[in-house]
Amino acid sequence: MRPRFAIVAVAAAVGSVAGCGGDGGGPSVPTPSASQRIAVTSTAFTENGTVPRRYTCDGANVSPPLAFTGVPADAAELIVVLEDPNAPHGTFTHWLMWGVPPRDTRLTAGESPQGAIQGRNDFKKTGYGGPCPPKGAAPHRYVLSVYAADTKLTLATDASPDDVRRALTGHTLASGTLTGRYGR
Repeated sequence: MRPRFAIVAVAAAVGSVAGCGGDGGGPSVPTPSASQRIAVTSTAFTENGTVPRRYTCDGANVSPPLAFTGVPADAAELIVVLEDPNAPHGTFTHWLMWGVPPRDTRLTAGESPQGAIQGRNDFKKTGYGGPCPPKGAAPHRYVLSVYAADTKLTLATDASPDDVRRALTGHTLASGTLTGRYGR
């Protein structure tokens, strides 16, 4: 039986501004690099395809189904980061999750493996917060990155994307991305 737990649904706005905000500036820590690639796919959308409404703040606001191939056999854990680099005030983090067992290479919509830890997103909530660009703006890009680490990361539950990137530095075996688009 596959372990499951519900992703926290988030349909919040930051301050009085609807949609993605952020606190300005992009990542201040370089993105970890790896020579080996993980293929990240979803049955919900293709690379550069439109993220279906169900997975956004306008729908059920649950994480999309995901599959990872090419995870190294010696990976200790997987890390998932979903970010909007087109947010008005800089990159906006929608989802941080680490501690994903490397054998769990298929995630069902709205679920996460037992033992995985979800950090705080830029909606100031724990868990997944779906795409939610400002109404009337051009569609935003949502980059879902997956990293395979050679060690289990030790992070606080309120870890930032920069904290995750720092912890991955020198410990990234493989990585991959899936980019979706969404506009309102």
